[in-house]
Amino acid sequence: MPVKQAIGLGRLPQESLFFQGFWYDKGIIIRRISSALNIREARAIGIIVSVSAEGTILAGKLQKRTEGAFPSSEGTLFGHVVVMTVSGMGKVNAAHAATRLILGSSPSLVMNIGVAGAYPSSQLKIGDIAVAEREIYGDEGVLLKDGFYGTEITDIPLFRKGRRKYFDEFCLNMPLMKKAVRAARRIAHNSSPVTVKKGPFVTVSTCTGTKKRARELEKRFGAICENMEGAAIAHICTMYGIPMIELRGISNIVEDRDKAKWNIMLAAENCQQAVLELLKAI
Repeated sequence: MPVKQAIGLGRLPQESLFFQGFWYDKGIIIRRISSALNIREARAIGIIVSVSAEGTILAGKLQKRTEGAFPSSEGTLFGHVVVMTVSGMGKVNAAHAATRLILGSSPSLVMNIGVAGAYPSSQLKIGDIAVAEREIYGDEGVLLKDGFYGTEITDIPLFRKGRRKYFDEFCLNMPLMKKAVRAARRIAHNSSPVTVKKGPFVTVSTCTGTKKRARELEKRFGAICENMEGAAIAHICTMYGIPMIELRGISNIVEDRDKAKWNIMLAAENCQQAVLELLKAI
């Protein structure tokens, strides 16, 4: 049987090329694996950053870059095919990027990486690494006279999967999270070990700029840090059944806003070094 019929694609133009389980046709990759030919696909690892500065080190190690509305970098690292995309800031951009990545690259797992602000009681300092146990939507819910309630009070889940209802929280892959913690502990900055802590993350639409609000959020959710994309990516990954992990370098302590105290470059660098260690381990 001809290869094209074996993989259920029918007739394709002569310029189509079959290589490593893909049909390449005028730059459009059509993913089909032929079990009849016993070809095993090397599935990619997807990485999502919100801004390019969060992935500069990784992008420099990848072989192909694509600019434009949806910047991306692709290549191999430690034997893994890696596809990294820059989502843009916020939940909508993050959800869109995750969907494009999953549908376009069929990754075996998705990593959301970048920087975050640590809550005052987290005991994290600038340059440390936080690893998410679960992601929480911090703004979705109902505000009543006696305070804020999550979406569970409405009995309208954000997503259903079988009998399971997802309201505000999405758990991340536990085995991968443990590997991420171990990997992050192998990095150091100026010969000093970097503190690595796992815990809940909160995704917000409005960055917290006061110590009072920071205290409110960390108490409400029991979270160690906040960001603006993670829960949306976890939401999409849950929809498509893709394992997800999230690592973030701490750029600032969430308090009365003072950017002079921040170190975004250090946070982004340490996070990417942790990702490189993780890629070696998986």
